[in-house]
Amino acid sequence: MNNLTKTLAVILCFLSTITVYAQEKDSTSTEESKPSGQILDKIIAKVDNYIILESDLQKSYLEAISQSQQGFEAPSRCEVFESLLVNKLMLAKAEIDSVIVTDAEVVMDVNQRFNMVLQQFGGNEETLVEAYGKTAEQLKSEIHDMVKEQKTIAKMRSSIVQSMSVSPAEVREFYNKIPKDSLPFFSAEVSVGQIVKKPEPSRKEKDRVIKQLSDIKQRILDGEVDFASMAIKYSEDPGSKNQGGDLGFFRKGELAPEYEAMALSLREGEIGDPVESQFGIHLIQLLERRTDSYNTRHILIKPRPTEQDIAAAERELDSLRHLIELDSMSFAKAAKDFSEDRNTSDNGGFFSDPTTGANRLSARTLEDPILYFTIDTMQVGTISHALRYEEQNQRTGEPEKAVRLLYFKNEYPAHRANLEDDYEKLKAATKKQKESEALEDWFKIAKEEVYIDIDPAYDRCNALKEED
Repeated sequence: MNNLTKTLAVILCFLSTITVYAQEKDSTSTEESKPSGQILDKIIAKVDNYIILESDLQKSYLEAISQSQQGFEAPSRCEVFESLLVNKLMLAKAEIDSVIVTDAEVVMDVNQRFNMVLQQFGGNEETLVEAYGKTAEQLKSEIHDMVKEQKTIAKMRSSIVQSMSVSPAEVREFYNKIPKDSLPFFSAEVSVGQIVKKPEPSRKEKDRVIKQLSDIKQRILDGEVDFASMAIKYSEDPGSKNQGGDLGFFRKGELAPEYEAMALSLREGEIGDPVESQFGIHLIQLLERRTDSYNTRHILIKPRPTEQDIAAAERELDSLRHLIELDSMSFAKAAKDFSEDRNTSDNGGFFSDPTTGANRLSARTLEDPILYFTIDTMQVGTISHALRYEEQNQRTGEPEKAVRLLYFKNEYPAHRANLEDDYEKLKAATKKQKESEALEDWFKIAKEEVYIDIDPAYDRCNALKEED
């Protein structure tokens, strides 16, 4: 960690968010049976009631290599091990310091991640269960624990490094300390913006879905069918349809407000009228109500935009493009005022590097292949016509149709790092170094307050020893 270039690599590497559960198997149980010929997993460190498995280290190390910032050296296994220790120490200290993450803060992320995993299996819960060897509820429970840990670590980390900023002088000092022959080499980059329109289902389409659910309700009330079988047949909620629509108990405030308002207006066993939320249109039955929680089941059907709805969105964006080209409005203002993509609209429509915040992306960080190949056919300074594409719904994890304009603002040739072209990258690295130093100071104190035991094979990393 003394080598500045190496420090920079480690800092930038750990800016990336932990990968979603879709790429993981269970890493919480210890020493599970493995197929013949494979080494049993083992505990390599204990921090109070928390453990680090050898498989945790291997997985995190591979992720760190894949996420390391282009142009910088990837972190060593010992450095990754140290970061895992710090994370577990934060969890232990969070318990001591009463830093709490509530289930209400976690539930939406859990449902989103579960649905993302489920979509990888075509929305078929039976296939998912077969692949993981666990029930949907077991998987949700594991995702819940993982998300809660991540949010607790983030809250602890934020309390340690909050309000930390860097000055231009500090960035320059950081840059000047890197040996000139060790400056990283950055590949070619582009600056790209977008204005997104998500076609809204028409009133006619919503009314069709409401009628469909109303007809299902009447058939249930007439005794022709039961609620569970209708949920299995028609519901588009992959997390509950195979349980007959049963969501289980939720505390007040955890579900969509429109859903909760309808559910809590019902008597036990009663079925409400169809109600719309951000997820679609629900037919809800209240199963049981307690003081601060309630259990419901539902049938969810999602109105979808028609071809006419999508064509209308295209016309709207092409009109906006015409205004921009006439200089009646800047692209950035149009994006802020009209784009429906929250990730880019507040940034004037521009994609930004998640590790630095700069509006410049390399081919490595431009993850959307369709976007990459579209830009490749455009000239710098031009705006595309309205283009159809599919994106992942951030709430449900499901693909949804959208339309966008793309603006290819600029391109930057490959080069050695310098202050003029790479100030934002260097600023982010400088800030992360300051945060790293603050975390190291915190670690020196916190490690004395918590029980830590490290396997002798990994004690060579000297994670608990202070540098001279």
